[in-house]
Amino acid sequence: MKDLKSVYQAPNEETGYQMLIEFEEKWGSQYPRCIKSWKDNWEVISPFFNYSDNIRKIMYTTNIIENLNRQYRKVTKGKPVFPTDTSLLKSLFLATKKWTQRQKNWDQIINELSIIHS
Repeated sequence: MKDLKSVYQAPNEETGYQMLIEFEEKWGSQYPRCIKSWKDNWEVISPFFNYSDNIRKIMYTTNIIENLNRQYRKVTKGKPVFPTDTSLLKSLFLATKKWTQRQKNWDQIINELSIIHS
């Protein structure tokens, strides 16, 4: 994973692709499908490098998603059946209302995203 992280944590697309080539040289015989997938999809992956480090970290970090899924499981575990889909959605919404911790540099991130997508 450390070697693969060097690909998506690279400062720009060119360096990222070079790190992918180095990853292939080291791990290509052991993980050929992984390398093929990255290379076949490079055109889709490469726009990722247009974003700042703060935004990119949110994109490749799964901790936020894992925490959300854990909270959802906690809410639904004790209730095997919800009377309606709406009651399930309301329970899940209320579970997320407990979040108090903000993403580091969130103000800067939201400003960058609003400029990019305005």
